[in-house]
Amino acid sequence: MSDAMKHVLPPDEAAIIRPRRRISVIWIVPVLAALIGLSMLIHAWLSVGPEISIMFQTAEGLEVDKTPVKYKDVTVGVVSAISLSEDGSYVVATVTLDKRAENLARADTRFWVVRPRIGLQGVSGIDTLLSGAYIGVDKGASHRPGNSFVGLETPPTVINGTAGKSFVLHADDLGSLDIGSPVYYCRIRVGRVASYQLDANGRGVTLEIFIDAPYDRFVTAQTRFWHASGVDISLGADGLKLDTQSLTTVLAGGIAFANPANVADAPAPARRTFDLAKDQQTAMAPPDGPSQYLQLRFEDSLRGLVIGAPVEFAGLNIGRVASLDLGYDAAKHRFPTVVGVVIYPSRLGGVLAQLPKYSGNPDQQAASFLANMIQHGLRAQARSGNLLTGQLYISFEFVPNATKVDFDPDARPIAVPTVPSSFDHMQEQVASIVSKIEKMPLDAMGQHLDASLVDLDKSLKQVNGQVLPATTQTLQQADRTFQTVQGAFSDNAPLQQNLQQTLLEVQRTAQSVRTLTDMLGRHPDALLKGLPNDPPAADFPSSSHVTNPGHSP
Repeated sequence: MSDAMKHVLPPDEAAIIRPRRRISVIWIVPVLAALIGLSMLIHAWLSVGPEISIMFQTAEGLEVDKTPVKYKDVTVGVVSAISLSEDGSYVVATVTLDKRAENLARADTRFWVVRPRIGLQGVSGIDTLLSGAYIGVDKGASHRPGNSFVGLETPPTVINGTAGKSFVLHADDLGSLDIGSPVYYCRIRVGRVASYQLDANGRGVTLEIFIDAPYDRFVTAQTRFWHASGVDISLGADGLKLDTQSLTTVLAGGIAFANPANVADAPAPARRTFDLAKDQQTAMAPPDGPSQYLQLRFEDSLRGLVIGAPVEFAGLNIGRVASLDLGYDAAKHRFPTVVGVVIYPSRLGGVLAQLPKYSGNPDQQAASFLANMIQHGLRAQARSGNLLTGQLYISFEFVPNATKVDFDPDARPIAVPTVPSSFDHMQEQVASIVSKIEKMPLDAMGQHLDASLVDLDKSLKQVNGQVLPATTQTLQQADRTFQTVQGAFSDNAPLQQNLQQTLLEVQRTAQSVRTLTDMLGRHPDALLKGLPNDPPAADFPSSSHVTNPGHSP
C-alpha cells in the first residue's frame, strides 16, 4: 500500500483486499443447451409449413402427433389436433405440413385415410397393419392455395398425373358397376370406373372412366362401350353360347369396349362422351337411324307379348314393341289389343336404295310405301317365339290371297292391318285333332285289343307247352345224326378206307382209258388189224399186269 493511501485511510482501519469475480466453467453447459434449444426452435419455426384442416366422417385410425401425412410415401406433415364439428356430423383433423410441402395445399388437393381395405377390387393398405393408418395426399393442379378440405372416404381410383385419358359414358342405369369396376379391351384390363352420378333429370346415369396409357389410343370416335357384367347365356340355332369377361367382372361388374371392323379413326380426345349399351350385340349393331311409329290392332288375345318384344320382317329384326293398350270396338262390342311398334327402316340395309321413292315428309313417304305393300298382301301377325315360355313377337309378312282392306294413308298414327295369330291357328288345329280323337271308338278298340291279347297269350302258352319241347327233341336227334356222320367219315372208319380205295381204282381206270385213247389216236385201225408186229393175243399182257399204265407199248 502506498504512502498516499496510508494518509487517506484512517489509522485505525485496516485495508481489505477483494479478489476479482470470474465466470465459472459449469455455466457453459446450460448456455450451450439454451443456444441449441433456441436454434432448434428457430429451425422448427422456419421449417413449419401451413396449417390446414381436413374434414372426415370419422376419426378412426387418427392420433394426435402420431398419424403422419404422406405424399408418395414421404412424410410431409402430421396430425396436430382432432376436434368434433359443432353439429357433431363430422370430425376436423388439423394437419401441420412441413415447410417444403406447402405447395401441396392447393384448392383441389385430395386427402384420404389409408387403412386396410378388402373389397372385390382387391386388398389395399396392408402395410398399415403394423405402422398404423396415415393420411394420403393427391396433389391438385390448381394454382390457388387452400386451407380447408373435405377428405375422401375411399382412396381415389385415378391419381393426378397418371398417364391416360378420362371419358364420359351415359347409361340407362348403373347395373352392377361401382367405383373401381374394371374396363376391358380384348379381355385385357385397361382402365377403371372413376366416378358416377345420377343425371339431373333422374332418367339416367353419367359415369367417368379412366383408360390407362397406352391403351387410351384405342378409343376412337367409333368406339362402342357395353356392360360386361354377369354371364351372358344365349341359345340359338348354333347351340348354347356362354359369354363373360372374368370372375371379378361377374361379381363386381365391368365395362368392355371395341371398335367396329374395318374402321380406322384417330384417337378420341379426353372427356369425349359415349353411350353405354346393355350388351355387346346392342353396342356393335349398326346405328338405327330415324324411327317410324306404327299402330296394330289385334282381335285375338296377345298374352305373352311384352314391351320390347322384337318386330321382324322376312326374318330380320327391324324394330320393337313400344306399347300395349286395350281398345274398344263399338260396332262389334269387342276389346281389341292396340299394339304400338317402332321400326327402324335403316335396318333393311342396302335394299333401301332399291325401293321406290316417294315425295313428302317422312310420314307421308312411309304411308305411301305401306299403302303399296298392303295392296300386295303385307300384314302384321303375332307369332310364337318360344313354345315353352309362350313369348310372342310381331312379324310383317306377305300373306297370299289376303283379304282386301281399306287403308287410309292420311291417318295418324299409321295403322297396318293384321291377321290372326299363327299360335291361335295352331291351337285350333290341335283342338280339331283332339276332337277327332274323341270321336274314335276307343272303348271298342280297347275291348278288341284285349281279346286279341288273350288269344295271343293262349297261343304263346301252346307254343311253350307243345311246340318248344318237340323242337328241342328234333334238335337233339339231329345232333346225334351229325355225330354219327362225323364218326363215319373219320380217318380210321371203314367207309373212309373203302372210299379211298375206290378213288384209287377210279384213278387207275382213268389212266388206262387215257392210254387206250392215245394209242387209237396214233393207230385208228388197230381195233381191226391190230398193231404192226403185234405179238399173239395170248402173249399180250392184261391190264392188271401193267406196271406203268402211263407208258405206251
